[in-house]
Amino acid sequence: MVRLTVHLIARSSNHSKSGRSESLQQYLKKLTHLNFSNKNIEYIDDLSICRNLTVLYLYDNQISQICNLGFASNLTHLYMQNNNIYHIENLSSLHKLTKLFLGGNSITVVEGLEKLKSLKELHVEGQRIPNGEKLVFDPRSISSISDSLSILNVSKNNIDEIWDLTPLKKLTHLFAADNQLQDLQELETVFSQWSELWVLDLSRNPACHKPKYRDRLITACKTLHDLDGKQINELSRQFLINWKASRNAEKITGDEKDIKGQINNPFANGFHMSPQHPCKSTSSRGKPSKLGWPGVTFRTDHI
Repeated sequence: MVRLTVHLIARSSNHSKSGRSESLQQYLKKLTHLNFSNKNIEYIDDLSICRNLTVLYLYDNQISQICNLGFASNLTHLYMQNNNIYHIENLSSLHKLTKLFLGGNSITVVEGLEKLKSLKELHVEGQRIPNGEKLVFDPRSISSISDSLSILNVSKNNIDEIWDLTPLKKLTHLFAADNQLQDLQELETVFSQWSELWVLDLSRNPACHKPKYRDRLITACKTLHDLDGKQINELSRQFLINWKASRNAEKITGDEKDIKGQINNPFANGFHMSPQHPCKSTSSRGKPSKLGWPGVTFRTDHI
């Protein structure tokens, strides 16, 4: 097993070759960036001496667990994509973390983010999910990062609905291509609440083939500038917004006319009285009574 240790860092660094006067311990304490990508790393050992670490590259390895990062309170960027990680865990000490890259792992639940109040980017695209399953979101984690997260990548995760992402009102970029999203009404409802959404990619989802897909999302997301890789022309957007407003106004006017018609003529909708109804009968002489409302005859033989 290849373990990421202080000794491995020392052997891989140029510190011993540079002839520096500072000790290895001093060097490690000052270290801010560490790149051990594609080194067949399987486990993260105790690196607590590297307490000033801000950027850690561990992508393209064989790591199965996020661990031993409690020391890294200054870490802002963590790259662990393309490993063998199954759970998002042990991140509660990373209060300054702004970018988290976990794409290409085996994660099925987005969780364990409750303490990451500074997180701006979350990349969990392309998880190796078992057939018939999908990536799901822990509401506690989503709520915790809702005030900070601006970029989210959940592409290629078999996702079929996004209601759980509704609290993410600070999102400016959402990448959700190659999923199973198909409810256009749901998409409109959620996206209309994201007043800062700038870039949206839903390419190769079933919803893309629905009638008026692009028009409906453009009118729902009034700040959107790029949809599925195509820029949105401002004149086109304004035309669609005006057209929708006009259609809505026509619908409201039509509804008001229907209501007014029902009030003025309450018997217009097929209201008929049977011959046996007490309000419709003949008088004692066999002739209709002239008493009552227009079009309605009353019995007079009991008066």
